[in-house]
Amino acid sequence: MSATIEEIRHSAAHLVAAAVSSLFDNVKIDIGPATADGFYYDFDLPHRLSAEDFPTIEKAVRKLIGAKLPFVREEVTRDEAREIFKDQPYKLERLADIPEGETVSIYRTGDYVDLCRGPHVEHSGCVGAVKLMSVAGSYYRGDEKNPMLQRLYGIAASSQKELDAIVARIEEAKRRDHRKLGKELELFTITESVGPGLAHWLPKGARVRIAIEDYWRREHYRHGYEMLFTPHIGRANLWQTSGHLGFYKDGMFPPMEVTESDGEKATQEPYYVKPMNCPFHIQAYLFKKYSYRDLPLRFAELGTVYRYEKDGVRHGLFRVRGFTQDDAHIFCTPEGIEDEVRFTVRFCLHILHRFGFHDISAYLSTRPEKAVGEEAKWEQATDSLRKALEAEGLAYSVDEGGGAFYGPKIDMKIKDALGREWQLGTIQFDFNLPERFNLTYTGEDGKEHRPYMVHRALLGSLERFFGILIEHYAGAFPVWLAPTQATVLPITDAQAPYAKDVIAKLRAADFRIDADMSNDKIGAKIRRATLAKTPYMLVIGGREAEAGVVAVRSREKGDLGTMTPEAFLDLLRAETSDPDQN
Repeated sequence: MSATIEEIRHSAAHLVAAAVSSLFDNVKIDIGPATADGFYYDFDLPHRLSAEDFPTIEKAVRKLIGAKLPFVREEVTRDEAREIFKDQPYKLERLADIPEGETVSIYRTGDYVDLCRGPHVEHSGCVGAVKLMSVAGSYYRGDEKNPMLQRLYGIAASSQKELDAIVARIEEAKRRDHRKLGKELELFTITESVGPGLAHWLPKGARVRIAIEDYWRREHYRHGYEMLFTPHIGRANLWQTSGHLGFYKDGMFPPMEVTESDGEKATQEPYYVKPMNCPFHIQAYLFKKYSYRDLPLRFAELGTVYRYEKDGVRHGLFRVRGFTQDDAHIFCTPEGIEDEVRFTVRFCLHILHRFGFHDISAYLSTRPEKAVGEEAKWEQATDSLRKALEAEGLAYSVDEGGGAFYGPKIDMKIKDALGREWQLGTIQFDFNLPERFNLTYTGEDGKEHRPYMVHRALLGSLERFFGILIEHYAGAFPVWLAPTQATVLPITDAQAPYAKDVIAKLRAADFRIDADMSNDKIGAKIRRATLAKTPYMLVIGGREAEAGVVAVRSREKGDLGTMTPEAFLDLLRAETSDPDQN
C-alpha cells in the first residue's frame, strides 16, 4: 500500500528530528507536523541552527532513509511515556494534553522515539528524499510568553526526481513573489511609518487597479447591479445589531470614543471602523419599502474595510489590515432565488475568465449543527446552490456541515499558473441579518415577507487579488491590464518632438503610454522597458520620425517592424478588447 504525501512529510519530520538529535547535544524536541507544502519540526537546543548546518543534517537523513528503518507504533501507559520522555519537557507537556482514557502512542524509528498519533510510512526508505529549506524562531505553543524554539522547515517526496520538481516550483514561486515584484516593478509599498498591513498603491499599481475597477463597474452595471458608497465608520449599535460585536470583535479595531459633536448631544456610544460592508448595504435597503416586483435588488460596492490582523498572519497584499472588497448583497424573493444563484455563478465565471483564470472549481458548504433559520429554507437555499453549480457544469466538492451558522455557501477557487489554488468568489446565503434588521418586502398577496439575502464577492479583496495577479503573470500582465501598455523610446533628442506627438495621440485614445526621454543609449532604454515587462516598445529613430512611423517591439513576439501610430492603435484595440463583448 503506497504512502500518502502527508505520511511521507510527517515521517520526514521524524527523520529530521532523529538526525538533529544525533548530531547536536542537549536537544529538546517539541512537535513536527506535515504542512500544506512540506513539514517542520520545533527544537530547543544550545546550538543556533543555520543554513550551514543543512548539508550535514540532510546527509544524516539520507543515511536513515537508506537504512530502511521501520516506523514501529507502540501503545504505552502514561507512566511508561513519562519515563521515556523524562528528559524531554515539551513532550511531557504534550503528554499532559492527551485526555484521560485516550490511547497514548509512540513511534520508534531506529534509536529515535517520538510521542505521536501517526500515521507514518512503513519504513524510512519510503520517504525517498528530503530537503531542508529554512529555519526560523517560533514561540512554544505560539505564545510569546513561552520559550523561543527553532523551527526547521523542509520538504519531502517519494523520490529525488519528484523532490527536484518541487524545488523547481518553489524557486519559480520565489521568482514570482508579489512582494519582490511589487518593489521591482514599483507597484505597491507597505511602510512601518504608516502602519503594518496598510498598503500604498504606487502610480503603476494604481493604473492596474483603475483598469480592474473600471471593468468591474462596467460589468456590474451591465448585469443589473446598482453601486453604493458607504461610510467607513458606524456606531456601536449598528455592529451590535449585526452581531459583529458579539462574534467578530477580536477582528475589529478598537472603538473611537465620541464625547461631543456639532448639534449632537454627547453620547457614550463609540464608533468602529467597519470590518465588513453588510450592515451599510442593509441600511440602503431600509431606505424605502420594496415589493416583490422590485426584487431581485443587487447592491455592489468597492468598499474599503479594516480588520485588526495580528502579527504573524499578515503577508504582503495577501493579508492586510485595510483592504477593498468587491462586495455585493442581493435581496430577492424565495421564489426567485434559484435563478438568481445561477445568474450569479455565471457572472462570477464571466469575470474570472476575463482575468485569465479558466481552471475553476467550487466548494459547496452545507448546514452545520448549530444554525439559524428554518430547515426548509436551508434545504431550498442549498439545493439552489447545488443546481446552479451543476447547470453551469462547474466541478465542485461538498463540505458537509461547513456552512456558516447563518447560511450555506459556494466558494469559488481558481488555479494559477503554478497550479496553486486560491479562493476568490463567494456566494453566501444569510438567514440571520434579515431577521436582525427586520428586512421585509410586500409580496404578491399584499403581506409583508422576509427577503432572502445573499453576500457575494467575485475577486475577494482588490489587494489580495492584485497579489494573485502579480504572481500568476509573474508581473507580465496582459496588455489590457499592464500599467504601461507601450513605452515610446526616441533614439536621440532630435526625435523628441515627434515622440511627444505619438505619445499624445496614443494617450488621447485612452491607452497607458510612457516614454523614456533620457539621453541613454537605445540599448539601455530597451533593457529598462524589458525589465519593466512592458508589452510594447515603440522605437523612434531619424528614419521613423521622417516617415511618420514607429518601430514596434513586442514583449511576446519580438520585432514587428514599422507601422503608423494609427496602425499601432488598431493593434492595441484588438489586443485589449474583451472577447466576450465582441
